[in-house]
Amino acid sequence: MIDLPNIENQIYAVTTFQDMVSTPFHGAMNAICYTRELIGDFGEIVNKVALNEDIEVLDQADLLALKLSEQGQLARKILLNDLQLLEAYGASPVLNLIRCYERDDDFPFFPTDVYSFHVDRSPVPTETFLCTYYGEPSEILPNAQATQKILIPEIRAELKKLFSGEDEDFESFLSEYFFDLHYLAKPTAHPVNLGLGNLWKLAVDHPNSLVSPCVHRAPKEKSGQHRLLMIC
Repeated sequence: MIDLPNIENQIYAVTTFQDMVSTPFHGAMNAICYTRELIGDFGEIVNKVALNEDIEVLDQADLLALKLSEQGQLARKILLNDLQLLEAYGASPVLNLIRCYERDDDFPFFPTDVYSFHVDRSPVPTETFLCTYYGEPSEILPNAQATQKILIPEIRAELKKLFSGEDEDFESFLSEYFFDLHYLAKPTAHPVNLGLGNLWKLAVDHPNSLVSPCVHRAPKEKSGQHRLLMIC
């Protein structure tokens, strides 16, 4: 279990799955953490799966087909239970074994891949759920410690060089190419490590949201170490 900072009342910790899904975001709160200490050997599951692509999706059948030790079976039971809990709630969880994500090289001065601090957007009310079981955990950047990149004059000037339309359409251009979703950490920022095993609910930018979306990013993977991540 990790020691969670309650930065600007943004992070709220609970001890049950039901409390996590039933607690609404409000005020500054836009990240809810179901804190827990997992048992079992998740590394055994990672090592038993052949990773043919940079990201491999594991479903229930894949997990059940693995021949595991007692500790591996305990880990598998937790994964299956988390999948079932999230599906019963109405989410669509995906269990990913990750070597690395695709890098965005289209705009070197403004990468829009998941390694960049960003927020999620949806046209309908929803939340993002995620849990890292093995490997490097994701990070949250407190909103007060983040600056939207499109508001930084130097970056905005570079983006305008890419845009060839009318001035009134520039904001739509920024949204269409997801530039407005990305943030830069302030010099004194302290990103929050989400830890292993903790199941998080993060606020998403959607039309009915009453709170600011949660700024987060995927970590840079350690060489030779894969990540096991559930996300939806």
